[in-house]
Amino acid sequence: MIAMSEEQVYECLTDAGCGMELIKQFEACRRSGCQKDQLRMLGDYRRLLLDRIHVEQKKLDLLDFLIWTMKTNASS
Repeated sequence: MIAMSEEQVYECLTDAGCGMELIKQFEACRRSGCQKDQLRMLGDYRRLLLDRIHVEQKKLDLLDFLIWTMKTNASS
């Protein structure tokens, strides 16, 4: 396993969009050696981000459909 400094872990979590509460909980688990809890937290946050992506993808799909429909009707 590649070791990361606390600063690197903090930067990674903040860059990933994690809030301060999650970061504090993650660091507390890191200090107490609860890797299982850390992995659970990261997995939960990952699922949250993926759900957000799916919501935004649906919006894009709807806009693409509307654009395609308008272009198709305009060329008829």
